[in-house]
Amino acid sequence: MQNAVNPAVPATLQSPRHGRPPSRAVHWLLIASAILLSMLFIGVPMLVIFTYAFRGGVAVYLSQITQPATLHAIWLTVLTALVVVPINMLFGICVAWLVTRFRFPGRQLLITFVEIPFSVSPIVAGVTYLFLYGSQGLLGPLLDSYDIKIMFTVPAIFLVSLFVTSPFVARELIPLMQAQGSEDEEAAITLGATGLQTFFYVTLPNIRWALLYGAVLCNARVMGEFGAVSVVSGAIRGQTNTLPLQIELLFNDYNVTGAFAASSTLALIAVVTLVLKAILERKQGG
Repeated sequence: MQNAVNPAVPATLQSPRHGRPPSRAVHWLLIASAILLSMLFIGVPMLVIFTYAFRGGVAVYLSQITQPATLHAIWLTVLTALVVVPINMLFGICVAWLVTRFRFPGRQLLITFVEIPFSVSPIVAGVTYLFLYGSQGLLGPLLDSYDIKIMFTVPAIFLVSLFVTSPFVARELIPLMQAQGSEDEEAAITLGATGLQTFFYVTLPNIRWALLYGAVLCNARVMGEFGAVSVVSGAIRGQTNTLPLQIELLFNDYNVTGAFAASSTLALIAVVTLVLKAILERKQGG
């Protein structure tokens, strides 16, 4: 008979209730739990930051945020992002194109190398650059002979920021370009398009949202990076202090209001980043 119970199939799989979606009570419980945890771990810290930043009033907040050292830290953080993000966008495009459009020996090894910055502590990365380019490092004497100094300068901040953020764009593009395949590019070339025309009119429109999404993540990491930058910058006041380093310096100086005022800037950047991330996720999904 068709309705007979099959003894070889577990009873749970034969139950008509198997696969039923959770009840509305469970559904709303999960939503409430997510909202509560989000408020506890994200909302409350954000509230504390802005409460302490503005506890002396708007005038005190503005006086703290416009201190020359803090303004310089903000400017240096923005400058680092303006230098690092476009380079990593170009790097990510090149790596993704190479990995997804060509087959060659060492391809999988290249993908592994791209992932290395995610598996290495930022402080370890900073120490590695110090041992490589420092005055007592591997290339230090050679650089000194040409009167070139890299460590404890702004270029050192650029270098370590490039390293720690290099995988973000590539990791977004590689899966997308693998899924899309190369049929569109091959068709364009068959119709007489050049390599640059194929890239700008076929490939780039297809990957633009993933590219921007990776750039947003890269920008957020650049502006919030602390470990690697703290090692190679020297944390020189008014010269090589990025915003995260300036916040630590203000705390060490017992300037709590100034530290929270500077922290509020990073918090606002984080909020803007999350909004952009959500928009780009929707665009990419659509």
